Amino acid sequence: MNILHLKKNIEFQNIYKNGKSFANRYFVMYVLKNNLSENRLGISVSKKVGNSVVRHRITRLVREVFRLKGQLFNSGLDIVVIGRTGAVGIKYQDAEKAIFHLGKLHDIVE
Repeated sequence: MNILHLKKNIEFQNIYKNGKSFANRYFVMYVLKNNLSENRLGISVSKKVGNSVVRHRITRLVREVFRLKGQLFNSGLDIVVIGRTGAVGIKYQDAEKAIFHLGKLHDIVE
């Protein structure tokens, strides 16, 4: 399943304003229905979290979880995942567990 990426600031702002959010120690996840047949993923990691190497590693981990397990999520959603300082040095398995935990809270994981 191909996952589209959210890139424009206005798309992120719309999801922050109208979407629903849940958080755990590693990530915050916002979800909003998008009336499309596929999901769109946005990833945001603040400079407060760490330097660019650290931030990009967190981004790659989140992207990899959705690449490998994205078909388990309901379709037609805009999903924004925000990395928190707790995610520094996180392993793939923990990232996957944390994202699925948030997905279950949102009731978007099959």
